[in-house]
Amino acid sequence: MNAYVIMSNHLHLIAKAKQGYILSDIIRDFKKFTHRQMIKIIESDIESRRLWMLHQFTYYASRHSKNENYQIWTNDNHPEECTGKDFTDKKLLYTHENPVRAGIVAKAEDYLYSSASNYAGLGGFLNVELL
Repeated sequence: MNAYVIMSNHLHLIAKAKQGYILSDIIRDFKKFTHRQMIKIIESDIESRRLWMLHQFTYYASRHSKNENYQIWTNDNHPEECTGKDFTDKKLLYTHENPVRAGIVAKAEDYLYSSASNYAGLGGFLNVELL
């Protein structure tokens, strides 16, 4: 993974698959794993909004034949190939500025769930391979 930001209702990634792997398969597996983990947590007594959340996830699952019980993730992604430095830099800035545009932080590197701090030389919550 080269860059990320995790927001309350979506995430942005700049990533590439290692030789022999397919990025769309990795994303599919990530969504499958995190879906199961989130449902497990939401169904526990810890989550006070569990009934409302499960109702919402059931409703969205009923609208798509691919789903069984709940839908947390959308069934689509919006991939864009980062082919040049200018385009990649633009996407990197867009990704890191998400929490700033949302009014959560004043500086991108202050947002905990982002690789912006990695790029600012401050370390980060997750390790990334800098571009």
